[in-house]
Amino acid sequence: MTTNEALKIYRENIAKMNALGHAMGVMHYDAATVAPAESAEGRGKTLAYLSGCTYEIQTGAALQEAAQYLNQHKDELNAQDRREIEVFLRQNEFTAAIPKEEFVGYVKLLNEADAVWHKAKLDSDFTAFSPYIKDIFAANIRFAKYYKPDRNPYDTQLDRYERGLTMEKTDAFFNALKERIVPLLKKVMAKPQVDDSFLWGKTYPKEAQKQFSEYLMDVITIDKKRCSIGETEHPFTTMFNKKDVRVTTHYYPETPVYSMYSVIHEGGHALYELHSGDQLEGTILRGGVSMSMHESQSRFMENYIGRSREFLSLIFPKMQELFPEQLAGVTAEQMYLAVNKAEPSLIRTEADELTYALHVLVRYEIEKGLFDGSIAVEDLPRIWNAKYKEYLGIDVPDDKRGVLQDSHWSNGNVGYFPSYALGSAYGAQMLAKMRQTVDVEAAIRSGDLRPITGWLEEHIWKFGSLYDPMELLERALGEPFDPKYFTDYLEQKFTEIYDL
Repeated sequence: MTTNEALKIYRENIAKMNALGHAMGVMHYDAATVAPAESAEGRGKTLAYLSGCTYEIQTGAALQEAAQYLNQHKDELNAQDRREIEVFLRQNEFTAAIPKEEFVGYVKLLNEADAVWHKAKLDSDFTAFSPYIKDIFAANIRFAKYYKPDRNPYDTQLDRYERGLTMEKTDAFFNALKERIVPLLKKVMAKPQVDDSFLWGKTYPKEAQKQFSEYLMDVITIDKKRCSIGETEHPFTTMFNKKDVRVTTHYYPETPVYSMYSVIHEGGHALYELHSGDQLEGTILRGGVSMSMHESQSRFMENYIGRSREFLSLIFPKMQELFPEQLAGVTAEQMYLAVNKAEPSLIRTEADELTYALHVLVRYEIEKGLFDGSIAVEDLPRIWNAKYKEYLGIDVPDDKRGVLQDSHWSNGNVGYFPSYALGSAYGAQMLAKMRQTVDVEAAIRSGDLRPITGWLEEHIWKFGSLYDPMELLERALGEPFDPKYFTDYLEQKFTEIYDL
């Protein structure tokens, strides 16, 4: 075998896996958006078959031999091909450690779990979903032990979403946040609260909200010829290739804010994928390098741009045009204060910037407990509610707004949650670096966000997965990651809003 022959075999097999992944991705998107409620069984059979095909290709002799040959002759490869083989072998090591029947069975389990979760959430029926949580966590623990038997299974899970992340590092990160966020929140709660009553209790028509979503996608520079928007219970973004990215949202008639920030948040994910380097398309290096890096982009657009005073001033005339009666007598400044109101709340995706990390901390501690056996699945509602009382001081009225609110566990995304808080902190440091060369506020005021998105494309997006997350971050920032930028940002913003 020659290097060129090995590359040909490798690329042919990756193309087959991409095609299968595309087909399964469309089915998952369909399931979460428009598929009939009783469609899970048939879809599960198809997904099981397709996932089995993927497993056979990925672990098959032809691809393995080609990849190993290329790894042994990596001095003959260019930098991108060397990186791709490195990433493939790393990913393959985990997959190959799982027996095929368990791999396929897990895909089928997740399909069933997602369908059950949607109904269980609507019915606030934890009992219906709890067996799936038990099976999903058991499978992830088992797979982690297959892969690295001497390593803590939850460390393996964290590393899969953010390479190099461990419980020790995550604990230190959350401790650093708590040290400054908790006292700041106490000061905020002692002050008179912001009036956001105009955002709730009225009817904001769905069709007008849809028009607003389309407008927001334009404002944040999303190319709608390559990105569409759908509806689902729990918003997400899925990426098939850089010319087919799908974002989703959920419309609530009593407020436009939920969908507004879902669209901006998911739009941040979409922008990352849409602007991955052209040379990476069709390879496993296409798209975001990690979930924390991905969340840094979504949280950047949602909060550092979308909740800024300049952005609210920019979009407020459109809001008044679409909701004239509901926003009669309201000013752009009132809207800015309302969407930045800081107070403990039930729903993570609706949480303000100040309390958001505490929502993530609850989930992180619960996942650790489920992995080490200190928390039983049957006790999850009680423990969830107790942690919300401890960290946020609020009572959880039902499981729909408690332990069932997120879709992550039903999708098998165990170990994902810390990515949100880390991503927020990454984004704050990116903003500080960006401001050295870009007048961020002036760009937002002008309505032309291209200086902002251009910086992100040049320093983050175009690299896809060419570098591990910490290397990519340090290349962009010129210094190591430091959560102090995030806590400084929060203190400055909320001190100004609440006149502390």
